[in-house]
Order: sequence, then C-alpha cells, then structure tokens
Amino acid sequence: MRTVLFRIFFYGVSIILVLCVPFAALFGGRFLRAYSNFWAWTMQWSLHAIVGARLRIEGTVPEGQLLFAGKHESYFEALELTRILHSPATVMKRELASIPLWGWAAQRYGTIVVDREANATALRSMMRAAQAARASGRSVLIFPEGTRVLPGEAPPLRSGFAGLYRALDLPVVPVAVRSGSVWPRKGLMRPGEIVFRFGEPIPPGLPRREIEARVHAAINALNG
Repeated sequence: MRTVLFRIFFYGVSIILVLCVPFAALFGGRFLRAYSNFWAWTMQWSLHAIVGARLRIEGTVPEGQLLFAGKHESYFEALELTRILHSPATVMKRELASIPLWGWAAQRYGTIVVDREANATALRSMMRAAQAARASGRSVLIFPEGTRVLPGEAPPLRSGFAGLYRALDLPVVPVAVRSGSVWPRKGLMRPGEIVFRFGEPIPPGLPRREIEARVHAAINALNG
C-alpha cells in the first residue's frame, strides 16, 4: 500500500512539474535549479510521510568546488544529492537526456551528458562540459559505477571517472549511500533509514589506479 500511494502521489506531482519545466526554464538556470530543489524536497517529504523513510547524514557536507563521487542504489540520491550539494552539474546517461522534455530540461539545468559505452569523441565532449561547469564555479557530481546497483553490489568504476578526475583537477569527496533497501530498483518500498556518508576529500593528481581504488572502497563503505 505504501508503494502504491507513494507512486500515485510522487509520480503524479512529478508529471505536473516536468510539464511546467519549459515555463520555469524561461527564468534562467538559477531558477531552474531552485525548481529542481523543490522537486527533490517533494520527493523527500513524500518518502518520509508515506513510506516511513528517514534520511541520516554521516560526516560533514563539505563546502567549496569539488568533484563528488556517489554510490547509486535508488532514484533518491540522484535528486536529493543535487539539493544537499547546492545544485552541482550532474553526470547523466545519454539515454535520460534523450527523453522528450525531461532531457531538454536536464541540459538546461546544466547536466553533463555521457554515453554508457563512450568512444573517445564522446569522452572529450563530456570533459569539455565538465570543464565548463568548473569554470562557472559549480561542483560536479558523478555516480562512477555507472548505474543503479543492488545493495551489496560493487561493480568496478567506469573509465570516464578517471578522465573526469584528471581533467577537473579538483578534490574528490566520496559519498557512500545505503538506499536500495528502502527504495529498491525493483519490488516494494519499505520503511527504514537511508544513509549518506560523506568521506574525507581526496586530493587531485593521484595515479589512476590509486584514485579508483580509494573512491571504490569509500563509496562502498556501507555495503553489508
């Protein structure tokens, strides 16, 4: 019943918000980012009120321009982290960017589009977009394992993360997430606690093998 009620309410509100995006976009990127934060707040409120989910944040949410690397188990962190982190430029799969209206709005918001099976040209395009985000003063958020995974799964990082780390030359803040037990990729939602754990910033300039190992371990710190 919780799952059904949440889907009716949240997805019903989401359809209205997405349909109104073209009007929000007329007021510029800053207003569109505030609009997105309202959507994230609506999601968090409905998840708490209807499903019985609670969010707990461990560690300190750092300030300044950073590269955030997060675990991805549910749709929750894809929206909520953008609100908590003050609207970073988020790396998004091209399949999502191709959705009518939603994809257009996401690119107006300032997302960075990447192909899942990226060739060299696509990766260079992603780097240019990321560097433009840095030049504008925004942080960047990436889910380096590439897609949502089940709780306990720890696939290797996608190759694009190391290139992004090198190109941006920013400290990396890993974010471990436990959300899949409350909002699973498939199946019924359950009351419980969603956890975001912010790790210590990792300095730029490390060798690829070292940065990938450190980030992979940190974002999977809540597994099990």
